[in-house]
Amino acid sequence: MKPQLSRRSALKTMAGTAAVAAVAASLEQRLVAEDRAAGRRGNVNHSVCKWCYPKVSLEDLCVAGKEIGLKSIELLTLEEIPTVKKHGLTCAMVSGVPGGITRGLNRLENHDAILEWFANAAPRAAALECPQIICFSGNRAGLDDEQGIKNCVAGIKRLLPVAEKHNVTLVMELLNSKVNHADYQCDLSKWGVALCEAVGSPHFKLLYDIYHMQIMEGDMIATIRKHHQWFAHYHTGGVPGRNEIDESQEIYYPAVMRAIVATGFKGFVAQEFIPKREDKIASLHQGVDICDV
Repeated sequence: MKPQLSRRSALKTMAGTAAVAAVAASLEQRLVAEDRAAGRRGNVNHSVCKWCYPKVSLEDLCVAGKEIGLKSIELLTLEEIPTVKKHGLTCAMVSGVPGGITRGLNRLENHDAILEWFANAAPRAAALECPQIICFSGNRAGLDDEQGIKNCVAGIKRLLPVAEKHNVTLVMELLNSKVNHADYQCDLSKWGVALCEAVGSPHFKLLYDIYHMQIMEGDMIATIRKHHQWFAHYHTGGVPGRNEIDESQEIYYPAVMRAIVATGFKGFVAQEFIPKREDKIASLHQGVDICDV
């Protein structure tokens, strides 16, 4: 599978008949008009993680998000996705893998349950046009990093035939093990990249979480420039605290976002900060504004 394309990029690669070209041009104009109506530049596909807004219903977040210029609300279960589709949005990252963050692909005993779930979830996600599904390494629990990679490779290669058949991508998230997810194994970009290289398939990529990687290793722009071919998705969050991404925290998001755009990235960037201000939607709006370079 080729890396996930944006709707705009996909349109440009469609067959060159006059009828198809006319449809593509019409849809492209509509997408540009949507960006302009929301005051967006069109360089970034914006998303948000629903779990950060527990007191906002999914319906309300869809309405507010579309007004802000979001194209996606993510980390949803398959059952929740029809709600966002009803509002003309998508789910850029599907959630629900058994074992969650702590019991993942680095343990052979977890593979059967993950494969069983994935074999059912992949065709459903594909039918919903949501081709990215999140997964996790799991915690080390005494497992060394080399063996962790070997075990993950074994598990991922069992999943690849399903991913290839349904044209979906399995995306493992990079998380920090210092503050939020103690003992998590995929906690450095070099470990994640080594795993991608060992798997060697376009159906397996990484979710580069800017918040988590700032805590673990910093040097984000250089890392993005060097390894962007392995990064299928990005998340945001303020450091420290995982709150708003404005000047109250240490990451200068406009520079990071410009580096992402410069790589030619056409996937999604999702806001994954926990707003601490009373007006949660205003904080989300601000975060999208900051990242819209």
